[in-house]
Amino acid sequence: MARCNATVYPCVPGHEIVGRVTTVGASVSKFKAGDLVGVGCLVDSDRTCPNCQAGLQQFCPGMVLTYGSPDMHKTAPVTYGGYSDSIVVDEGFVLRIPSNLNLAGAAPLLCAGITTYSPMRHWGVTKGKKVGVVGLGGLGHMGVKFAHAFGAHTVVFTTSPNKKEDALRLGADEVVVSRNAEEMKKHAGSFDFILDCVAAEHDINAYINLLTRDGNITLVGAPDKPLPVSAFGLLFGRRSLSGSLIGGLPETQEMLDFCGQHNLTSDVEIIPIQKLNEAYERMVRSDVKYRFSIDMASLKSE
Repeated sequence: MARCNATVYPCVPGHEIVGRVTTVGASVSKFKAGDLVGVGCLVDSDRTCPNCQAGLQQFCPGMVLTYGSPDMHKTAPVTYGGYSDSIVVDEGFVLRIPSNLNLAGAAPLLCAGITTYSPMRHWGVTKGKKVGVVGLGGLGHMGVKFAHAFGAHTVVFTTSPNKKEDALRLGADEVVVSRNAEEMKKHAGSFDFILDCVAAEHDINAYINLLTRDGNITLVGAPDKPLPVSAFGLLFGRRSLSGSLIGGLPETQEMLDFCGQHNLTSDVEIIPIQKLNEAYERMVRSDVKYRFSIDMASLKSE
């Protein structure tokens, strides 16, 4: 997720955190030492605004990000995240991780997972719907898994023909190479919902034209430059274009429970923290399938 402020140093990143509770405070009632838990993008909010009251803490004007936000408790200039051997978090912002899930694969669910799950739930993705996922990366691969698990007919759009095999492995029913005009034309006016996971500049109108009447396309990727949108593509068919930002605490727990029931996790490559710079360079080159998970035990060898 992005909420851009000037970085305050020292900075400890990390907002997809999975581990075991080591100690609880005297007033904690939801968790005990030894519980398997996770912490996502948020560690606090004002808790009183209409968004918080609706369980939509991600839209709270006073939300506190897991790292880089002003520390409301004044223990540090800003909050510090999960690239550390421990973290202290209010129990209201701690989530229970199903015990059957692989821990490294469960960690990205706390951002990439909820980012793709939330808009699908909001726009009613269910069995019998036709769903498109644009882009097969860290977000897109989770979008495919969720759409498939919801029972939707799932179509992946990619600019890379060599991703077809992997898209089918992840649960796609069809794969469309978006640069192929004829392949795109075959799907015109047929999608109930499209999840756009692309952060690079691209033609959003090509996908709007694939929506059926009252169909929706939701942006979860965040291109640097504004995307030109043709009003006529929306007007004809009463189609809609929207955006979505992670999810609130109740929905994130719902997503984790859903993943536990369907045994869904992210596809990850586990790395020690000593390879963080190398992993960043590989990420820039899109050389990862589909998320890196850092084994924080590797800190002990520093």
